[in-house]
Amino acid sequence: MSETLLDIKNLHVWFKVYGGVLKVLNGVNFNVKFGEKVGLVGEAGCGKTTTMKALLRVLPNLALIPEGDIFVRGKNILKLNSRELADLRGRGLSMIFQDPTSALNPVFTIGQQLYDIIKYSAGSSGQKVANKKNVALSALHEARLPDPERMLDSYPIQLSGGMRQRVCIASAIATARDLLIADEPTTNLDVTIQDQVLRLIGDLVEKKGASLILITHSLGLAREITERVYVMYAGNMIEMAATSLLFKKPFHPYTQGLLASVPRLSGGGFAEGIPGRIPDYRNPPPGCRFEPRCQYAFEPCSKAMPPYIDVGDGHQVACYLYQNGQEDRKNA
Repeated sequence: MSETLLDIKNLHVWFKVYGGVLKVLNGVNFNVKFGEKVGLVGEAGCGKTTTMKALLRVLPNLALIPEGDIFVRGKNILKLNSRELADLRGRGLSMIFQDPTSALNPVFTIGQQLYDIIKYSAGSSGQKVANKKNVALSALHEARLPDPERMLDSYPIQLSGGMRQRVCIASAIATARDLLIADEPTTNLDVTIQDQVLRLIGDLVEKKGASLILITHSLGLAREITERVYVMYAGNMIEMAATSLLFKKPFHPYTQGLLASVPRLSGGGFAEGIPGRIPDYRNPPPGCRFEPRCQYAFEPCSKAMPPYIDVGDGHQVACYLYQNGQEDRKNA
């Protein structure tokens, strides 16, 4: 069997809006191996969540996928029928959304929601009620929720934000899954709860031997949990490397800017942000989408998307600066 669990190739996603089309994803390439923990980082609005929604096929009706393929275990999910897709979601993929309040139905108890997840993940035959309760209690216990029996009879509004997020984690790990997608799992949580939730996700992934995609704008979180990191900007993957290599020597000017923007405990003044903003997706630059903000941009950058260049040890960067020795321009 191939080592690759997920392989996204040349994925484009557009959105029909009043006044035109938003060309958000612009040829995304992304892969995850079995048992691997991968980070997907970038500023808000760069297309991280859109990529994962395309993977789960939960994009809104106004979305178009004009080009690209998404393979899970060698099957192109963009060509699966509704029954095959439901089976894949139920048994192979799960996602922890960034807002647990909207991810949980307020009119059903936690138990009712977990039972449905367990039933449909088990296939059309389902499981006996007693078994579903045992599985749900086990999942809540693994998510380190106090008094799981009482939790089953509780409604989401009766729980704190951290507890609701743990319920979402329990939902994701209640049945065996190949891939867990955590989309900004610490949004709206205080710092101490953030650390607990992240450690919990990391421990559960290790225990169950699942793959993990951690979507975050925090480089610190990616550095702590993941083995490999993709950096995304305006619908493009612009750099990919082993986590240790990326933090030791980032190559793309955008990645360098992200790292320079991180506040440091050692002081030294306020961290500077990256000037400018993400381009208008209705009329994005024809070349590198970072070119209008890049201090090292030169003629080729505005004409065509740069190719991926291997700079050693599997570290890849999409930047003309590293083609034919052009890196000297940075030092000019």
